Amino acid sequence: MRITRRGLVQGAAAAGAGLGVAGSASPTAEALTPAARRTTMRRTLLKGKGPGFVRLVRGPGERHLLRTDLGVRPRPGWRRRRRGLLAFVQLSDVHVLDAQSPLRVELTDRQDDDPEVSTGIFGSAYRPHEMLTAQIADAMVRRINRIRRGPVTGRRLALAIQTGDNSDNSQLNEIRWNIDLLDGGRVRADSGDLTRYEGVADDDPAYYDTHYWHPHGTPPGRTDDIPRRMRGFPTVPGLLEAARRPFRAAGLAMPWYTALGNHDGLAQGNFPTKTLQLDAVAVGGLKLTSTPAGMSVADVIDAMSSGDLPALLQSLDATPAVRRVTADPRRRLLDRRQLVAEHFTTTGAPRGHGFTARNRADGTAYYSFDRGPVRFVALDTVNPNGYANGSLDSRQLAWLRGVLRRSADRIVVVFSHHTSQTMDNPLVATGGDPDPRVLGPEVLELLLAHPCVVAWVNGHSHQNRVWPRRRPGGGGLWEINTAAHIDWPLQSRIIEVADNRDGTLSLFTTVVDHAGPRRWNGRLDTTRQLASLARELAANDWHADDGARGERKDRNVELLVRDPRRLA
Repeated sequence: MRITRRGLVQGAAAAGAGLGVAGSASPTAEALTPAARRTTMRRTLLKGKGPGFVRLVRGPGERHLLRTDLGVRPRPGWRRRRRGLLAFVQLSDVHVLDAQSPLRVELTDRQDDDPEVSTGIFGSAYRPHEMLTAQIADAMVRRINRIRRGPVTGRRLALAIQTGDNSDNSQLNEIRWNIDLLDGGRVRADSGDLTRYEGVADDDPAYYDTHYWHPHGTPPGRTDDIPRRMRGFPTVPGLLEAARRPFRAAGLAMPWYTALGNHDGLAQGNFPTKTLQLDAVAVGGLKLTSTPAGMSVADVIDAMSSGDLPALLQSLDATPAVRRVTADPRRRLLDRRQLVAEHFTTTGAPRGHGFTARNRADGTAYYSFDRGPVRFVALDTVNPNGYANGSLDSRQLAWLRGVLRRSADRIVVVFSHHTSQTMDNPLVATGGDPDPRVLGPEVLELLLAHPCVVAWVNGHSHQNRVWPRRRPGGGGLWEINTAAHIDWPLQSRIIEVADNRDGTLSLFTTVVDHAGPRRWNGRLDTTRQLASLARELAANDWHADDGARGERKDRNVELLVRDPRRLA
C-alpha cells in the first residue's frame, strides 16, 4: 500500500469509467431562479487556452441532466407535481492549511515534476496557492450564504456538511481555523513568528529554492524560480503578508455538520498522530525544506514512518536542507478524541457540529441526525492505523446496521470522507483492535440491502463524480462525490431532495464556484480577491488534474431514485 495524498484520483476515475447516462440525454427544462443564477447553472469557469500561465474564461451554464441509470423512471408530469423536501450543501476537502508548519514535506512534490517518471504519489505535497486556503473557504461560505435556497426547489438551505479533510495535518491551529471559518468571526491563518512568513514561499536567500513559487520575487543574485521562469507564474508583492492578515470570516448562515477525513485524523493524511514522534516536529523549530545530500525522498518518508524524523532534523540542523523556524505549541497534533472535543468550542450551531456527548466520551466520530423526512448518517472512514485510504472498524459497522434497521420509514443520506472504491485499507495495528477492518464493498453491500438509503455523499478523490449503485432487485442508491476546495476546480455542491409524488424522488445536485471574481484584478485587500488569485494559481498548478471537474453527467444532474417511504 503506497503513501499518497492525491494519487488515488486515478483509481477512482478508472473505476467510474464506462458508466453511461441512462434516460434523457438532454437537460431538464427549468427557469433560472435567483439562487440558480449564483451557481454553475448560469455559467461555468474553464481554463483558458495557450502555453504558460492561463487565465480562466467563462463557459456556458449547465442545466440539470436527467439520469435514470438505476432503472427508476418518473410518471409523466413529475416536474409539475414535484415538491421540494430538503436542500443542503456539501463542502469537501477544504484542507485549511498551516503552510509554515515544520511537519509539511513540500520537498517531496518535486519527485512528480517529470511526467515520464511521475508516480502521482507526491503531487500534492506542495501547492503554489497553499497559503490561501482560509481565504478560499471564506469565499465559498460567502457564495453559499448568497445562494440561500436550493436553485431548483427553492427550499431554504437547511444545513451544510463537510465530508472530511477539513484541515490538512490534524494540527490544533488548523482545526480551530476550520471551525472559526464556518462559525464566523476573526480568523488569522498564521503561525510561528507573527511578524513574518517562515515557509518555502518566502524570499529568504538563505533558504531560497527554485522549485517553489516565490510570489515576492527573486533575491539578488539568485535565479528566478521554476514556476515563474518556465510556467509564467506572476510576481505578487505583498501576498504573504496579505495571506497572514487577520480577517472577519462570514460564517455559514445555517447549521453545519462534519465528518473526518484522513488529513483530519492522520499526520500528513498518512501517519498515526500519537504512535509516532511527529508531534515534536510539528511544534518544534526545525523544518526540512529540501532533500538532504545523500538522501532520497523515500529516506525521508521512512524516517516519518519509523518515528526517526526528529532525530533526522537534529542531525541536519545548520545544513541547507533544514531551516530554523519559530516553534509554536498550537501546531500540536490532535487525536480523534481531542479533535471531536474541539468542535464543542464553537459559536455556531449545532454545538458539536454533529458529534455527540457519547462521541466525546468514547473517542468515536460517527453519528446520525434527522432533518425533516431525511435521516443523515455520518461515518468515520479514517483508518487510525495509517495510510490515506479508509475503512471501518467492526464496532462502527454494527452501529450502522442498527441505525439502518431503525430507518425503514425514512429517506437516508449517508455521508463520509472516503468513497466506496477508496475504502480499501485493511491495515490493523499490532497490539490494537484485532478485528479485520471493514472495506468499501461490504459497506456498500449493507447500504444496498436497505432501500431507505438513497445516497452516499463523499469526497477524498478531489473530483466531481456521480456513480449509480444498483440493487439486485432493482433500484439502488447514488454515490455522489464532490471536488475539493483546495485543488482545481475549487468547488462545492448543493443537493436537493424532491418528492415527485409518484413513488420516486429526484436528487438535484448543483456545483458551486466560490465568490471570488473570475479573474484576479491585482488586489489583495479582501478574501474574495485572494480566493480569486488562489483559483488561478490552482488552475495552473503543474500537478492539477484537468479531469477533476468531472464529465457532464457528474456535475449538475437530476438523479431518479425510488421513494423508500412507499416501500416501508
